Amino acid sequence: MNRREILKAAAAWPLAHAALSHAAFAQSAVYPNRNITMIVPFPAGGQADLAARPVASALERILGKPVIVDNRAGGAGGSVGNAQAARAEPDGYTLLMTLSSLAVLPEADRLFDRPAAYEVSQFAPIARVLADPTLLAVPASAPWKTLQDLVDDAKKRPGQIPYGSSGPYGTLHVAMEMFAASAGIKLLHVPFRGAGPALTALLSGTVQAVASAPGTLKQQVADGKMRVLANWGAERITSFPDLPTFKELGYKDVEFYIWAGLFAQRGLPAPIMMRLREAMAEAVQAPEVVKTFETAGSPVAYLDAPEFSKFVADDSARLIAAVKKIGKVE
Repeated sequence: MNRREILKAAAAWPLAHAALSHAAFAQSAVYPNRNITMIVPFPAGGQADLAARPVASALERILGKPVIVDNRAGGAGGSVGNAQAARAEPDGYTLLMTLSSLAVLPEADRLFDRPAAYEVSQFAPIARVLADPTLLAVPASAPWKTLQDLVDDAKKRPGQIPYGSSGPYGTLHVAMEMFAASAGIKLLHVPFRGAGPALTALLSGTVQAVASAPGTLKQQVADGKMRVLANWGAERITSFPDLPTFKELGYKDVEFYIWAGLFAQRGLPAPIMMRLREAMAEAVQAPEVVKTFETAGSPVAYLDAPEFSKFVADDSARLIAAVKKIGKVE
């Protein structure tokens, strides 16, 4: 390319850039003009699904277009659905409602020398919706009335008490392995495609323990089908005020929260991100959303994008450190 061609190309660049910027602005100005898909990387019945459905319904009313919840239960602790969302176009039409395992799963891939299915840096946090401490549940028919009963039994029968999870290094798996490591016990890990199937397995007696959010356990405990033994949070919670924390029971290094939040892809145009942030701020205040979450024992724990981004970074650092400490487990 000679000097004249270079100067001509340089002169044309601002016009081309302006045209592209105008096109992006025009696209965002009419957002949304078609259906929006909200990927949930787990089956129905878990914390992410609990968060997604009432929020999607409220967003549909606010944005004026259908918001379709798409449960992509491919297993792997949610990694499959997270990766599908990461690969979508950053246009606001594919959103992701996922859990705290978002940051853990790429680290687990690296732990086993596998290429990471996705990276957290591919996502743009929009809003946190829920944030609950995880609870340890067992069938009501189980012989253990306290956490110490379970620990004592597990020490007598190493590797024989099965617990369910949403998949390797998913939220439920990491929480249980943190507890097992601290207690000096070995449990039998039985992975499922999500928290919903894991809870079904607990009710059927296929597994004997599970870690889950209060919102997915409250009704089962009230119906006398499950018993809760401990709370992974730093403090007791109002929906289970008599349930002791692991910290109270002497497990100082066992703390785990299962949060749910809405993400888009990195590179989402700023006007669309702002529209989604505004819509989410309104959605979490909708009476039907507030009522659904409170009835489930998981009150709204909203954070807007800037605060949520910092929260994700801080929580991810803590969870990645926990995964490295746990090491390779199946």
